[in-house]
Amino acid sequence: MPVWLSVATSAITRLNRAIFHLTVWLMAIVVPVMLYEVVRRYAFNAPTVWGMELAVLLFGPYFLLGGPYLLHLRGHVSLDLVRQRLDAAWQRRMDLVNFPVIMLFCAILLYFSAPAAWSAWEYRETSFSAWNPPIWPAKAMVPLALALMLLQALVEFCRVLYRADGELSSTEVESAHP
Repeated sequence: MPVWLSVATSAITRLNRAIFHLTVWLMAIVVPVMLYEVVRRYAFNAPTVWGMELAVLLFGPYFLLGGPYLLHLRGHVSLDLVRQRLDAAWQRRMDLVNFPVIMLFCAILLYFSAPAAWSAWEYRETSFSAWNPPIWPAKAMVPLALALMLLQALVEFCRVLYRADGELSSTEVESAHP
């Protein structure tokens, strides 16, 4: 892999790793909010108007922004049953097809989600609930996460493209040497 490409792929993966580690902390907010909501609802029969909505608004970005780094870790659902029966050359061929499909899927979703997020931002869209929080930040996370996923898929494609058959991927090396 050319040096400039290696630097770029490492930078994108580092960015996605940092975002992943930051979004994990959203659960430090969601879990206590949900606990508070459940206690209020079932122990005191006095649910909040904001608890569930806040949890949903925070869980969306948590879920979306964790995906790109999870792609690097190969943590997404896959057909391992089929894949593990193939030799390294066929696994590489599958990756050379799969990553462009992921990029195409992300590009299509990005094309349709970016205008919706922009419109939500322009109008400062809210939820129209009793609490009525702004939801445009959560909607803005969709195209951001798709752009990051597209970049990470491109990075992974380049890593597979420049990797020789039988050579371990960076993820396999990381898991072999924690």
